[in-house]
Amino acid sequence: MNPNDNPATTSLAEAKAQFVHLWGVSGTSWGVSKTLAQVHALLLVSPAALSTEDLMEQLTISRGNASMTVRELLDWGLIYKELRPGERREYFVAEKDMLQVTRCIIRARKRRELDQMKRTLDQLAALPGDPADADYRAFHAALTDIQQLATVSDKLLTRLMQAEKSWFWDKFLKLFM
Repeated sequence: MNPNDNPATTSLAEAKAQFVHLWGVSGTSWGVSKTLAQVHALLLVSPAALSTEDLMEQLTISRGNASMTVRELLDWGLIYKELRPGERREYFVAEKDMLQVTRCIIRARKRRELDQMKRTLDQLAALPGDPADADYRAFHAALTDIQQLATVSDKLLTRLMQAEKSWFWDKFLKLFM
């Protein structure tokens, strides 16, 4: 939908397609694949659980791509399997609580990025050297600053993951008011 379009003339199907496209394009900016973001978006706006076949058909993606994407979204905790008695197909539904979605994303990104960075920084900071050497001091000072920032970030992200909904929104809204 372009900004000049009249929302009253846009159908629900068109709006959903535009949202899925927007979420997919945004996902690449966040460091995830377009397909992963699109599958997540489609499941977010679907009132009922969808099968892998539904995802393949609606997004025109391959079975392998759909299966790998679903597996990754399950790992992130952003979607869940819905079991249906007598069905061999697996169905998937997205977590709809946006605070919980945020927690899942923070947890996964923290585990994959920040925790790894902290481990590497700790190993590098343990590098023996001569404190009288200017290169060593500059290297060690930079690492120490980054480690402090990483530690504060880790504490903040941990607190956000544990936050109650009312606390989170109260603090978040106060930042902008």
